[in-house]
Amino acid sequence: MTWSEIVLVAIAAVAVVLWLVWVSASRLDRLHRKVAASRIALDSQLVRRSSAAVDLAASGMLDPASSVLVADAAFAVLDDGTPVTSPDEALAMVGLGAGRESAESDLSATLRSALGDPDVVTALRERPPGDELVAGLAAAWYRAQLARRFHNEAVAQAQRVRRHWYVRWLHLAGRAPTPHTVELDDQMPAGLGA
Repeated sequence: MTWSEIVLVAIAAVAVVLWLVWVSASRLDRLHRKVAASRIALDSQLVRRSSAAVDLAASGMLDPASSVLVADAAFAVLDDGTPVTSPDEALAMVGLGAGRESAESDLSATLRSALGDPDVVTALRERPPGDELVAGLAAAWYRAQLARRFHNEAVAQAQRVRRHWYVRWLHLAGRAPTPHTVELDDQMPAGLGA
């Protein structure tokens, strides 16, 4: 091989390596944007679930003690902070934050205690506004569960890519913080999903 052939092979090898780095950095950027978008969607669905719980508590269809407990738990979630609306805010946060995750878990536990008996849910569904309120809460809760699963899967994908040696060695993640999963209790009462 002549020196010109060696230079051409070296240039081709450098071009391939640069292309692979660019592809990897672009993929990681897309994954970070996916995490941010799923975080915004999750926050929106959790706020919708809290609002549906407030509507049910304010309807007067639950017993007074349950109404107060559900309303307090739902307002604790809604008062915990402003909703995340931009990708920068979504990436800057660690999950939902410990306080928000705790408040969401408390709301789930409170709703399970208020609606844990399938007979109570059936009685609520039999009265005119009850069916609409219970169906709205069930649908919002289900969408929140799905949004959390999608968010956690997006986070897992981003974390897997960030663990590659070449991503760490070449600092392809830049200054983007490592995304974290959202861990909260979102198990629906047995009778609510029916």
